[in-house]
Amino acid sequence: VIKCRAAVAWEAGKPLSLEEVEVAPPKAHEVRIKIVATAVCHTDAYTLSGADPEGCFPVILGHEGAGIVESVGEGVTKVKPGDTVIPLYIPQCGECKFCKNPKTNLCQKIRITQGKGLMPDGTSRFTCKGKQIYHFMGTSTFSEYTVVADISVAKIDAAAPLDKVCLLGCGISTGYGAAVNTAKVEPGSTCAIFGLGGVGLAVIMGCKIAGASRIIGIDLNKDKYAKAKEFGATECISPEDFKKPIQEVLVEMTDGGVDYSFECIGNVGVMRAALEACHKGWGVSVIVGVAAAGQEISTRPFQLVTGRTWKGTAFGGWKSVDNVPKLVTDYMSKKIKVDEFVTHTLPFNKINEAFELMHTGK
Repeated sequence: VIKCRAAVAWEAGKPLSLEEVEVAPPKAHEVRIKIVATAVCHTDAYTLSGADPEGCFPVILGHEGAGIVESVGEGVTKVKPGDTVIPLYIPQCGECKFCKNPKTNLCQKIRITQGKGLMPDGTSRFTCKGKQIYHFMGTSTFSEYTVVADISVAKIDAAAPLDKVCLLGCGISTGYGAAVNTAKVEPGSTCAIFGLGGVGLAVIMGCKIAGASRIIGIDLNKDKYAKAKEFGATECISPEDFKKPIQEVLVEMTDGGVDYSFECIGNVGVMRAALEACHKGWGVSVIVGVAAAGQEISTRPFQLVTGRTWKGTAFGGWKSVDNVPKLVTDYMSKKIKVDEFVTHTLPFNKINEAFELMHTGK
């Protein structure tokens, strides 16, 4: 058993608490990882808020991490101690019907136990003050050591800087894949991105790499425009600057609507606007943001009858074990940006400040 520090969420709506936790050794087909770097994501904040119906407490959050394999359980063949890895919240077992289908990346092998905050055998590897602590998204990267299923880990280039590539564990991969895998943006097309946080910037990067000629960023926070343009946005607009709905503005600006739109916020009203900003006949709108539990999307069926397509994406459509190492290689060869997404680097004991920075849009 390893004793180490972890940021424990004891209950919903309270700041994280830095505690000494015990991390049990990995069982069969499990891997124990020394986490070197982790990022914070709105998904962590959503669960911490108490709004997530799958949220279990007490829990160790975090799902964008990178580290070194410390030890492996029986039967683990893909990684060994000393390997550099990224934990994966969407695993890839290679055996279930989802993994065998090229149309999806949603491996279901451990979905039920992962959703309950447990390892595949239905137990936890974390304890603190004599209490069992739940896992989160199969990763729990807000701990100096974590245990994950062996299908939830991608071995990556040992030379990669872990304080950067941890972002490929969720946000950057999700946005970039939404553009290149889910939407399949084509050269010369017009794109609109709603929400210019980390995921939205990654979508812009994907649209640019795919050869889009016009990339419109939409956000209420104008402080985000300079960064969006650095990533490839050709123009940025705020819905507050117009009297009419933003979808009408975009339809006018683009001679009938955009070819591709992306909702990167998780707001069902914005999802509707993103669909309705698409061009009749061929426009495709991709939902990337995760809406709160129980919310529903709506539009007039005529929007779809007249040729628009509504799609969704999880982790950008990447089959995780196969593609995360390739994304790291693309970053190392400067095909995709990663460093530019990092705004602040804080010590582990300032993790609550990181959440504050995220909530203020900084």
